[in-house]
Amino acid sequence: MASLGRKMLIDGEVENSNEGDVHYDFDLFVIGAGSGGVRAARFSAQSGAKVGICELPFHPISSEVVGGVGGTCVIRGCVPKKILVYGAAFGPELEDARNYGWELNERIDFNWKKLLHKKTEEIVRLNGIYKRLLSTAGVKLFEGEGRVVGPNEVEVTQLDGTKIIYSAKHILIATGSRAQRPAISGQELAITSDEALSLEELPKRAVILGGGYIAVEFASIWRGMGATVDLCFRKELPLRGFDDEMRAVVARNLEGRGIHMHPQTTLTELVKTEEGIKVRTDHGEELIADVVLFATGRAPNTKRLNLEAVGVELDKIGAIKVDEYSRTNIPSIWAIGDVTNRVNLTPVALMEGTCVAKTVFGGQPTKPDYVHIPCAVFCIPPLSVVGLTEEQAIEQANGELLVFTSSFNPMKNTISGRQEKTIMKLVVEAETDKVLGASMCGPDAPEIMQGIAIALKCGATKAQFDSTVGIHPSAAEEFVTMRSVTRRVDAAGKPRTNL
Repeated sequence: MASLGRKMLIDGEVENSNEGDVHYDFDLFVIGAGSGGVRAARFSAQSGAKVGICELPFHPISSEVVGGVGGTCVIRGCVPKKILVYGAAFGPELEDARNYGWELNERIDFNWKKLLHKKTEEIVRLNGIYKRLLSTAGVKLFEGEGRVVGPNEVEVTQLDGTKIIYSAKHILIATGSRAQRPAISGQELAITSDEALSLEELPKRAVILGGGYIAVEFASIWRGMGATVDLCFRKELPLRGFDDEMRAVVARNLEGRGIHMHPQTTLTELVKTEEGIKVRTDHGEELIADVVLFATGRAPNTKRLNLEAVGVELDKIGAIKVDEYSRTNIPSIWAIGDVTNRVNLTPVALMEGTCVAKTVFGGQPTKPDYVHIPCAVFCIPPLSVVGLTEEQAIEQANGELLVFTSSFNPMKNTISGRQEKTIMKLVVEAETDKVLGASMCGPDAPEIMQGIAIALKCGATKAQFDSTVGIHPSAAEEFVTMRSVTRRVDAAGKPRTNL
């Protein structure tokens, strides 16, 4: 019976005795060659499947008709963003270098066009690498727009406009998401993160609407490159969903680096003037900007896929509904990554793609595991977290929680004179001594947190953290030397916050 269950999971309608006689062009056809789609295609091909994949032609700025192999992360997301973060960090670092004996000229010039050129070179290189990865794995790549025209059929519109229909035993949708613009008067004057990564000129004055990852990261990038930055967001603190204490640290750091913070503020109108774009807020403020960035969320790319006609269920925002194995309500159609709006992170899409390949072609039905997913916000300095926030722990735990925090001036700052503390935090379940969550805001936080994530995945206790020998001198060692409880929290009696 167990083997029958597995066959049903992998092959769908097991009672179709003629299924083995049906000929398909492909065992798997993937629509969307971003991180998740490429991973699923490669791993499926390595398991012996015949795999096709389609993707729109390459362009740094996405639209309904352009995209590129590598997807958002590689072409207009994490990778180019991180390159710009590196570039922006040099400005303050050069200032800090003076107290380390580096005699620098008072005027230090920054060449935006040079960095932009280098960034574009790198994403073109990575686009080529992703294509080679597919080719090496034996995956057939089609350049064009794919749409589902049946439970086992994909129509690809090629660059010359001709349409070809391919049959596939399984179809995987991995089309990701795209930046959204709020309905504000004059919204056509604003840009999204796509354009922000490819601006011809570096703005001297920028207004950013949004309080998430992208908003605070671009605030740090442009401020680090010398721009005046105003950051407007609806809540009291940026980064809703993160630990409240760490959100306050990020807000303080952004402000300390010269970013003008506008909490509980939204924009009502953008007007083009001779001086620049006039931005009006709901508090009656007026700001003038060269660039206005809308970092107000992303929506799943499902509109042009013809899914409803085929019967694939979508949720109210257009995301594809899937089960624990990433399978839609149509047994032959699967979906992974941002298009499903589960946990919208590149490494999660990679995990989901790996699981689909194992489930469908590897004989190992595998559910993605969303417990203890680490993540980072690459503001300057960065924030990185894994596990539960203090607020989530209070909501989920039954007994007492122990919160350990450490705030210190990094050794580098003691010489440079920069007034910016690193903050670390552990949330521990008192009864079991299990570490439920870890957070850090400070230099190298993401590099440190990746190791902490392994410990939490293994179910580490605070005693095990304490018994680990630190690396000295390092900031990371603070995670294994936090001996004193900062506060005890009764999970049952703590009021919930809504910042």
